[in-house]
Formats: sequence, C-alpha cells, structure tokens
Amino acid sequence: MKKQISTKDAPDAKHILSQAIEANGFIFVSGQIHILQDNTLVDGSTKDKVTQIFKNIEAILLAAGSSLDAIVKVVIYVTDMGLMPELNDIYPKFFTEPYPVREAVCVKSLPLGADIEISVVAVK
Repeated sequence: MKKQISTKDAPDAKHILSQAIEANGFIFVSGQIHILQDNTLVDGSTKDKVTQIFKNIEAILLAAGSSLDAIVKVVIYVTDMGLMPELNDIYPKFFTEPYPVREAVCVKSLPLGADIEISVVAVK
C-alpha cells in the first residue's frame, strides 16, 4: 500500500508526480531542485542552492512524519561535476553520522534550468 505525501510548505508537485510517496515504512521524495514556492530558481552559490533544496526536502519529510535525520539514501544530480567540492562542503551540515548512502550523477540538463537536483529515501 502506498500513500501520497503533499505539503504546501514545499514547491508544488505538478499533476504528473507526487512530492513523496510513503510505502512499507519508507518515504520516497521526488527530486527537488533549488526552487522557491513561487517556482523561481534560487541563484547564487552552490551552498545557497543546496540549502534551498534541503529546506524543500525537510518540509516534505515533516509532512510525512519524518525528518532529515531519517534519510538513508541521497541521489544528487548535477549538470557540472565541478559543483561537487562546494556541495561536499555544505552537505554534512544537513546530516549526522552515520551519513546516508549517496550517489552523484552528472546529467546534461535539469528541470527549469537548475544545475542541482536531489532526491532522498527516508524511513518513517
């Protein structure tokens, strides 16, 4: 059985996807880009972008009754692997040890011209 998770505290998921799905004690959060609730991209440093992404993820997890501490897997998509050193500097500020498992994938492009997208899996 799966349950849709939705919150107004994160950018709206378009009608073709869910912000998150809860199933079998796990919460699968759709990829989040550095976007505000009014659908404008956050410009600035990688730190600014990643901070906004995790604000969005945290809002969705809270709506599901979970938190950033419950994340077990992170998938990061970037349009330039040159962003990874700065991303690696800010990334640990969102987690405590043991850190979630992580993948980083370089892609040609992301929605709305974003250069970073992050999806997570958390436990309830």
